[in-house]
Amino acid sequence: MANTPQSKKRARQSEKRFVVNKARRSRIRTFLRKVEEAIASGDKEAATAALRAAQPELMRGVTKGVIHKNTASRKVSRLASRVKSIA
Repeated sequence: MANTPQSKKRARQSEKRFVVNKARRSRIRTFLRKVEEAIASGDKEAATAALRAAQPELMRGVTKGVIHKNTASRKVSRLASRVKSIA
């Protein structure tokens, strides 16, 4: 349990950040799911559009410290290659 005023404040700040980061992570996952669904349906145009929408969202997560830069790059790369391979 936090005892000093500073540690109490840090605990409050941590809770606020947790809520914001949770929402941001959820938003990123939603964008990724839309790409996955478009790939599964076999619609190349929809998949491309979904990927274009997901890329900035992933990179925004990087700048906000929610996910690591290499993780975002890896996800974008793998999704792009899967979108490209749609017949």
